[in-house]
Amino acid sequence: MTQNSATPAFILHTPQLGENIGAAARVMGNFGLPELVVVDPRDGWPNDKAVTMSAGSPVLGNARVEYRLGDAIHDTTRLYATTARPRGMEKPVMTAREAVSDMKAAIEAGEKVAVMFGGEKSGLPNEAVNMADVIITLPVDRSFSSLNLAQAVAVIAYEWTAGEGAPAEFEPVSDVAKREDLERMFEHFETELERAGFFHPPSKTPLMVQNLRNAFIRGRWTEQEVRTFRGAVKALTLGRGKARIVRED
Repeated sequence: MTQNSATPAFILHTPQLGENIGAAARVMGNFGLPELVVVDPRDGWPNDKAVTMSAGSPVLGNARVEYRLGDAIHDTTRLYATTARPRGMEKPVMTAREAVSDMKAAIEAGEKVAVMFGGEKSGLPNEAVNMADVIITLPVDRSFSSLNLAQAVAVIAYEWTAGEGAPAEFEPVSDVAKREDLERMFEHFETELERAGFFHPPSKTPLMVQNLRNAFIRGRWTEQEVRTFRGAVKALTLGRGKARIVRED
């Protein structure tokens, strides 16, 4: 099996619906898994429904179709079988997370790795599971354990990259406001509140100021947010004259 050396191949064994093949290709593309092998698809190949459901995933365009499982795995050295049913076989059984860790170690050691998924009707046949080195199963509710084929693919695909953390573009902003900028904002805001008669009675002023500052600090304001807020305070005070702010106790 020709394989990207850095990732496992995903093998769909006798899938029935083109929609599930396309959805599997789509989610594999989402998580950077380029190699899809389809074994003896029920509705033939190519499949228009698979194309539509793939949403343009390049994985589907590069998918390989075989009609014998042996041809799909002929040079695989470590094979994983996904199943929701106990098979009574003496094989290691792993969760998706454990299996992905095992796959990465095997690939690092130079092995060719593949994961098999069974068809929608009854999953992988025993003869296919028997060929696997490892069984992967998920901690699903045993009273309703059957996953949709594409969903099962999605779970393993997600686990492949789950340890990498959130994408860089989603990292927290780095321009957190300095304390001196926050202090100026507090003073500006509190001055205008004082002018508006907000601090009443005067004996409660220290507690009210403390509450306001604590609320602002918990927000982890950025420099831009501080500038925007001070601009808003300034805008509210322009032309206000002696307008009275009614405070709810």
